[in-house]
Amino acid sequence: MTIDLCAAPLLERLAGATTSPTPYADALAAHGEREQVRLIVPGHAADPLAAPRLTAYFGESVLQRDVTPLIPGLDLGPGNALQQARELAAEAWSAKRTWFLTNGASQANRTIALALASYQRTDAPVVVQRSAHSSTVDGIVVAGLRPVFVQPSIDTNHGIAHGVSPAALTAALAEAPGCKAVVLTSPSYFGAVADIPALAEVAHQAGAALIVDGAWASHFGFHEDLPAQPLAQGADVLVSSTHKFGGSLTQSAMLHLADTEHGRALEPLIERAFGLTQSTSESSLLLASLDLARAELVDGHDGMTAAIAAAAEIRDRIRRIGRFGIASDDFAAFDDIVAVDPMRVSIDVSLGGVGGHTARNTLMQRGVFLEIATETCVVAILGPGVVPDIDRFIDELHALPASHDGEIPRVGTVPAPGELVMLPRDAFLRPSVAVAAEDAVGRISAETLAAYPPGIPNVMPGELITAEAVRFLTAVSTSPGGHVRGASDRTLATFRVIADAPAD
Repeated sequence: MTIDLCAAPLLERLAGATTSPTPYADALAAHGEREQVRLIVPGHAADPLAAPRLTAYFGESVLQRDVTPLIPGLDLGPGNALQQARELAAEAWSAKRTWFLTNGASQANRTIALALASYQRTDAPVVVQRSAHSSTVDGIVVAGLRPVFVQPSIDTNHGIAHGVSPAALTAALAEAPGCKAVVLTSPSYFGAVADIPALAEVAHQAGAALIVDGAWASHFGFHEDLPAQPLAQGADVLVSSTHKFGGSLTQSAMLHLADTEHGRALEPLIERAFGLTQSTSESSLLLASLDLARAELVDGHDGMTAAIAAAAEIRDRIRRIGRFGIASDDFAAFDDIVAVDPMRVSIDVSLGGVGGHTARNTLMQRGVFLEIATETCVVAILGPGVVPDIDRFIDELHALPASHDGEIPRVGTVPAPGELVMLPRDAFLRPSVAVAAEDAVGRISAETLAAYPPGIPNVMPGELITAEAVRFLTAVSTSPGGHVRGASDRTLATFRVIADAPAD
């Protein structure tokens, strides 16, 4: 039995405003509308009588389109609708191949790590940006990689980690003989864009593939006022957290592969690793949302123009009022930053006597939701086509009461990491014990500890815990709004260390 793909395209029926096809979303809608007897998972069987609460909450059409994998014509068989959707996505991102992911960009990072374990000698290092997403660290642990870290630039005034400069990458590669892969992040959470063409040149001259975690860059390249997307600038692999700025449903993402020497060599390894990380019951709803989001980006020039203009108006009005500042106005001081995402608004609220965490939490209580906060800043993002109520946001922001008269505590200098004396995987799997913070100095960490802000892993499994790291992590954990991700003891009274490796 096959799916009738001749039904009117979904978006034409809804709005008549699309020009880019959405083959999987259309086929899924057509399948859901068929008269059928469902004796198959999911258990609700799209039956309102069997699942009245789900139907009342989500609507009958959602249940109709929530189907199991392996439906002929939909995602099974030559030229199926899902295959067509992936090919359209690869074309949109100038990729040789694109994978649709239903476990988020975190799945992409773990998939890449597993692929890299087969791409090089087992003892060869991988150069990784120290402020990489925690899922990249998870991938290092799972795949048994040996990381050599390259530090990003850090704005200690605001607790922001930016990107990696070509000079810093060159120095890191000199300390990593045999390296065949570099994993970097661009843009940053605050929208700082790294010099991908120069970084790609440095990596390729060293014989290494450049993998870019572009989780926040799914919209890049789809508008003349946006930075170029990394594959067009020399990256070999691109991670796209499509739900962030692409507008797909939360937990959906894409992994794009360039038609380069490294890309072609990595393709079978990524495909093999993909089978280990992807759910065997991947959500048809998430897959359809990726198909639809790609079409929205391709056709969404006018919406992006409107969102970029709205973000610019917010920045201009904040500057004119003068109480708060725009943090990205100071990004020119960092040599690793070559552009800024114009659809992000980073606001220094500390200039107006408000802490960043206080500002974000207070605004949420008033129904205004912002993406992130540091001690001094908050960040607003405007997705493609999003034009918020600017007057309300500006009014609510400037209605925040000053909560301090003095200087807000700054993050200060982030301590250098301790020596990596054991592979992160080996340390993670070894028996561990909790010891008092003062007794952890000189011991081998069994966990990843990252202070927020700025969110850079300060201690990794396999690294020696330093006295500076203990002091820094303890200070952040006790500061207003600060916390340490990954700590088994959230008070940091104890640290988890390798049991059979005493202190030096």
